[in-house]
Amino acid sequence: MSFLKIAGIGIAMVLGNSMQAQDTIRYTGTTLSNVDYHHGQLRPAVGVHNIQVMHASREHPATSDGFGWTYNHAPMLAYWNNTYYLQYLANPVGEHVPPGQTLLVTSKDGYNWSKPQVIFAPYKVPDGFKKPDYQGVANNLFAVMHQRMGFYVASNGRLLTLAYYGIAMDAKDDPNDGNGIGRVVREVYKDGKLGPVHFIRFNHLFNEKNTNHPFYKSSSDKEFVQACDELLSKPLMLQQWNEEADRNDPLISLQKEYKAFNYYTLPDEKVVGLWKHALTSVTTNGGRTWNYNPMRAPGFVNSNAKIWGQRTSDGKYATVYNPSEFRWPLALSVSHDGLKYHNLLLVNGEISPMRYGGNYKSYGPQYVRGILEGNGKPPDGNMWVTYSMNKEDIWVASVPVPVIDAVSENIDEDFKYLPVQTALQYWNIFSPIHAGVAMGKAPEGANALVLRDSDPFDYAKAERIIPASKKAVIEFEVSAAQNNHGTLQIEVQDGKGNVGLRLQLDADSLLKAKTGARYKRLSAYQPNERLRIKIDLDCTQRMYKVNVNGKPQNGSVTLFYAPLANVERVAFRTGERRFYPTIDTPADNATDLPDTGKWDKEAVYFLYNFKATRVE
Repeated sequence: MSFLKIAGIGIAMVLGNSMQAQDTIRYTGTTLSNVDYHHGQLRPAVGVHNIQVMHASREHPATSDGFGWTYNHAPMLAYWNNTYYLQYLANPVGEHVPPGQTLLVTSKDGYNWSKPQVIFAPYKVPDGFKKPDYQGVANNLFAVMHQRMGFYVASNGRLLTLAYYGIAMDAKDDPNDGNGIGRVVREVYKDGKLGPVHFIRFNHLFNEKNTNHPFYKSSSDKEFVQACDELLSKPLMLQQWNEEADRNDPLISLQKEYKAFNYYTLPDEKVVGLWKHALTSVTTNGGRTWNYNPMRAPGFVNSNAKIWGQRTSDGKYATVYNPSEFRWPLALSVSHDGLKYHNLLLVNGEISPMRYGGNYKSYGPQYVRGILEGNGKPPDGNMWVTYSMNKEDIWVASVPVPVIDAVSENIDEDFKYLPVQTALQYWNIFSPIHAGVAMGKAPEGANALVLRDSDPFDYAKAERIIPASKKAVIEFEVSAAQNNHGTLQIEVQDGKGNVGLRLQLDADSLLKAKTGARYKRLSAYQPNERLRIKIDLDCTQRMYKVNVNGKPQNGSVTLFYAPLANVERVAFRTGERRFYPTIDTPADNATDLPDTGKWDKEAVYFLYNFKATRVE
């Protein structure tokens, strides 16, 4: 080996060791996701609530966004004026296919959301516009929106919402190539009204004379101008603009092709930056310069979906991202110091069916964003994040803080006696708009956990983490409002989501147990009949007994249909398990599912109480 080669290797090793010594975030845990499963075989963070905010529907726009647009993506979140604000961008069918617009939804509690309202409407590109190095000119073309920043709360109390008008000359053209129109801003008032739209930054081919909205400096509202000026003086905020801005914009400190920036502050005032692909760097001067070129955070697995990081209300830190080369599962990792992340837990392991095909529509819960520093702190202390499902529907997730992944005490919950506001604090829920999970009233008026499902494509799911047990007794009381349609599957699982036994309230009025490829009858059930179900299980023997309303059911013992070393989770779900998409599913999908406008007759289930007792 030549001296030059040896010297080169030595320099590379020194640089590598130097980089490792930097204040670089890294994943030090050993848990990795298994993308053969939508949940990655990850243990859930206890008490996460996934709530659908907007359900796309081309056939029923009045129940959706009012337009019937089916490409909805890139949501962003803020908390201000005792209200959650969420904006997202939309196109009629697919990504980069105009027209584009940005919509806003609001909520007082994070669970009940307003109907979307347009805050940045479609914008017509001037006829004859031509991009450098692109053959062809614009003719009756509209802009698309593709912003990486949504909100800014100024020190004077004003809330700004921002968006970006980019130009995609065709479905494969990049609207964020620096040749777009520019960034727009308007104020959100406390009464819910909106201020006029202004440009706050133009791209190099546009200015005040050839655009349809005034420049912000022309506003007569001095405090609005002051808020915009303040934003323009914040390098960390402006770093979010990098992808859309002119490639030599002097306001952007780091101008290379780094995407989807966000950041959080360490106790020593250093700031950790995060970009797509889990790239990271650190700044000590508020983002004016960076200590090193962004590098892949060691140990983190993340592809081209976004990664989110923040300091949590307990003084720790969390990152939320897709830990794979796919956009599933959605997971989180926790750090005590903001640099070393030690675990990997599930936030959402569900992939709803993609009902509508479209350009660049990817499967899974993706493009996660939280509430950036300075943009508000929810009063519950939880970490709130938002994401899109399949670039189609918009969701939020509430993650309890502190983040925990296990429970050690036996569980004895009677929803009749629990405060409605906190009754589900240890339950993990997946709640689409048309397949909801929430506390409600049973037919006789008692409080109960209610699962409703009229969605032919999705399901409601409520899951309880229980003490890890080889032997356990699981007891609950459940009823169904009907016995001739719908299904409720009740599964006992291990920590990774492997299922060992399943009971099922079926549409033929029977309670059944899965025994391998077949089901066996346990008992009949009537509408609104309470079923007191008790399961005695033994993982060592791979056996369990079922008792319904005090009576043993159909033989003394049933075998697990799959072995489990122990049990840690019990799930109640209003539909069959999903295994599509797989890692071999084609990336691009242009085909709609059949009957996307269909509704199912609603099925309703009530869970009155739940107990889990470890026997050993």
